[in-house]
Amino acid sequence: MEQIRNQLRAIKSLAGPFPSFHVEEASERPYELFLEWLGGAIEHGVHEPHAMTLSTIDHDGTPDARVLILKDVDERGWYFASSLESRKGQQIACNPGVALTFYWPGLGRQIRIRGKAVSMAEELSAQDFLNRGAVARAIALIGKQSAILDKREDFEEAFEQQMNRISQTPDVVAPSWTLYRVEAQEVEFWQGNEERKHKRLRYRLDGEKWIKNLLWA
Repeated sequence: MEQIRNQLRAIKSLAGPFPSFHVEEASERPYELFLEWLGGAIEHGVHEPHAMTLSTIDHDGTPDARVLILKDVDERGWYFASSLESRKGQQIACNPGVALTFYWPGLGRQIRIRGKAVSMAEELSAQDFLNRGAVARAIALIGKQSAILDKREDFEEAFEQQMNRISQTPDVVAPSWTLYRVEAQEVEFWQGNEERKHKRLRYRLDGEKWIKNLLWA
C-alpha cells in the first residue's frame, strides 16, 4: 500500500504551461465560451476533445458514470446519443438530471455541466443513428447492451447477423436509439494553474438569463 501511495504522489500534475483565462472577457453565454475552449483544444491537438463523462443517477439514488462522445452543441444544449434500453437510458428515464464533464489535462481545463437530458424527435435520432459507422450500427442493433454475455462467440454471431442486415437494408434504424440534449442549468469552467492559483467561472441559469460568478478555487 505504501508503494502505490508513493508512486501516486510522485506523479506530476498540473505541470503546465497552460493558457491564460481572462474571466472578465468571457462571453455572457456558456455555450459560446465552451465553443471557444473546444476550438482551442482542437487547435492544441488534444486527443479526442469531444470525449466527455456522462453522470446519471440510478433508481435507488446511486450515481453512475461513463465516457461518451459529444455529438453537437448549440445555444439550446449539449447532445449525445444512446439506446433507451441501455443502463444510462433507463436511468435517464427515471431521473433526467445528469452531469457532463470534459477534462483536457494538456490545457489544464475542465468544464462541468449540470442539467436535464431531453430526448429529441424520432427523426433526429434516426438521422444520428444512420450517421454512425456500420460497425457501431450493427452493435447497437444487437440491442443487448450491459446484458450478461455467456461467451464471446455469441457476440460474434450476433454481430455478423446485424452486419448482414445492414448490407441488405442500409436504412435500418434501431428503434431504441435516442438523441438527447442536455439543457444546462449550470456550467462551470475551471482553468488550472501551475501554482495552484486556479480560476473557476460558473454560469447559472436564472429564468432565461445566465448569471456569471467567480468561485473560490
